Amino acid sequence: MGRRLFCEISPLTYRISVCKEQIKRYIKWWFGGQIYAKEKSYSKLPVLVYEHKSLIRRKLGNVDQTLQENKATNLMLTTPKIDSVLIKPGETFSFWKLVGKCTKAKGYLEGLTINNSGTSSGVGGGMCQFTNLIHWMVLHSDLTIVEHHHHNEFDLFPDYNRALPFGTGTSIVYNYLDYQVKNNTNNTYQIITYTTDTHLCGELRCLHEQQYSYHIVEKEAHFSIEGNDYYRNNKVFRRIINKIDGNIIEERLLIKNHSKVMYDSKYIDSELIKR
Repeated sequence: MGRRLFCEISPLTYRISVCKEQIKRYIKWWFGGQIYAKEKSYSKLPVLVYEHKSLIRRKLGNVDQTLQENKATNLMLTTPKIDSVLIKPGETFSFWKLVGKCTKAKGYLEGLTINNSGTSSGVGGGMCQFTNLIHWMVLHSDLTIVEHHHHNEFDLFPDYNRALPFGTGTSIVYNYLDYQVKNNTNNTYQIITYTTDTHLCGELRCLHEQQYSYHIVEKEAHFSIEGNDYYRNNKVFRRIINKIDGNIIEERLLIKNHSKVMYDSKYIDSELIKR
């Protein structure tokens, strides 16, 4: 057995490690030289780049439905903190810098969280769905992703009306695992977010038309059997398309997934199993 990391010795050392990482993030926010997006405009910018919505209450295996209801509350509390923020040229969007820490005192409830070993729960759980939404919209824009963490080591839940390719999600933990995007263009962008009774909704807008359009493509999606385990595999590509003639200028691999399935194999579509 390899030597344990300091954070793995005990709950206390874990908390110390988390505190250290959070302090490092605060220092980076304050003294890192980045200009962070914070100004808002409640007048929508004229050009719609992309819009998307995601179902709030999804069937996730045997997950307690109460956690899904609590997530709805957590998302509702968070949307005003992101809604209508402008990302001006040279600015960086930081999810946690805008949202802050999700605490009981602010009204946040116990929601579903994902860690290295699977699922758990915690106050403010469900924020990954928020950054998933933003990330999916950003992939269709000229914005540059500067911090993005995956939690694609495991395939935790069977598909129930999956709308996006597997592995295109995000992993965030206050505040040391953040989702950040920088505007390296001369255009100004705006993120619109709101909730309905059923969905988390978003729009990415900008001041001027983008030169290119973007399309996300999934390839080689299948399940493989390795020993007694099943693994989910796919490749996700991003196409840059010339708006004038529709030709593909570039197709770039975003991520290649090989994720251990953590649910009963009876939920796997047998047609997708590659033997």
